[in-house]
Amino acid sequence: MKYERRILVLSFMTGFVGSAVALAFLWTSDFTLHTCVTLTLVLLVLWLGFAAALKARVVFPLRTLSNMLGALREGDYSMQVRGACSDDALGEVIWEVNALTELLREQRLGALEATALLRKVMAEIDLALFGFDSDDRLRLFNDSARRLLGRSDRQLNGRHASELGLAECLEGPTPRVVDLAFPGGLGRWQLRRGTYREGGVLRRLVFLSDLTRTLHEEERLAWKRLVQILRHEISNSLAPIQSVAESLRTLSSRHPRPGDWEEDLSNGLAIIADRSEALHRFIESYSKLTHLPPPRLVEVRVRDLIHRVVDLENRLPVQIAQGGDVVVQADQDQLEQLLINVLANAVEASLEGSDGGGVQIHWRTDEERLRIWIEDDGPGLAEAGHVFVPFYTTKPAGSGIGLVLSRQIAEVHGGSLTLENREDAPGCQACLTLPLTRDS
Repeated sequence: MKYERRILVLSFMTGFVGSAVALAFLWTSDFTLHTCVTLTLVLLVLWLGFAAALKARVVFPLRTLSNMLGALREGDYSMQVRGACSDDALGEVIWEVNALTELLREQRLGALEATALLRKVMAEIDLALFGFDSDDRLRLFNDSARRLLGRSDRQLNGRHASELGLAECLEGPTPRVVDLAFPGGLGRWQLRRGTYREGGVLRRLVFLSDLTRTLHEEERLAWKRLVQILRHEISNSLAPIQSVAESLRTLSSRHPRPGDWEEDLSNGLAIIADRSEALHRFIESYSKLTHLPPPRLVEVRVRDLIHRVVDLENRLPVQIAQGGDVVVQADQDQLEQLLINVLANAVEASLEGSDGGGVQIHWRTDEERLRIWIEDDGPGLAEAGHVFVPFYTTKPAGSGIGLVLSRQIAEVHGGSLTLENREDAPGCQACLTLPLTRDS
């Protein structure tokens, strides 16, 4: 039996006993037949009327709430039910439904605004974005991706990654740099991947960032810096060679020659040989800087490595703050050379200090990374921005490649090397960061 019919039956039942007693009393009394019929009709009409009114009173608010919930299901949050009050059960239900409607309206507005912002960002960023389902079919893409592939929305949606030349992007490690050719452009791209969910189904995202313009600009700047360095170093060597050669030419053309001409000739040739040797050392240093071999990774125990490097330094005592027993995957020879270079710089800086200074080295692990600090008490860095510029040095006999080579070693190991002035004391602090492999 339907709910509304049950309400109507219960309404009739509530008045049945009273109406039956009243009718029995009426028809057993001494009233005339006309009076009995009239009162019976009035009683029945009132009974049925109140029963129908009770049913309507119960059913109408429920129908109103049903219509409102239907509107919410359809995404219409503009409706509100009147009659909410806090002192009866139906009023509390109405109040809660109104509050739910307002909350959903605010959430929908926020979602629409967030979606609009996301679409705007996706349309404006210079980054090609692709979303693939579990069958490697394209389901999501932005304007940059559309321009890159040179196809319309209808031609892209649902296409397999292999048809679009993107199958390679779904395999292999990321982030990485790949060389790809598309109808809308070719060159070098940085590839990244991620995931998202749509309808509860996990899907994959592919991001392609064009590195060609950036790499060309970096290449141009690198060539500019290299030419400046080569010009500076070669000019420094050629200028005295040219001057001495001109003096020797003049000396050889004089008749008669002075008495000490042989000594002048010997000194001039010595200067030419010395400057030629310096130029040869410069070229050899540059060759060493640009031909760093790939690392041969083995397990390296950090504590033993640091103690071994410190034992090689005898100009100044080096304090070691013991860290944990840590093992990293690294090229032991390259990592040792890195620490020797950085420690040597720290010791030389400390020796330049007013009181002889000191050097401290300590290490710790932090979020799957190993960090090694080497601190000195020297005068600090005057030009921190030039520390890792090739062949830049403030030392009279320095080559200017030690720190540059050390940073290259750190980077080929997936780490980094920084050098900056200390904040809590005079001197510098070098920080070497490497991926961590814990000893089992």
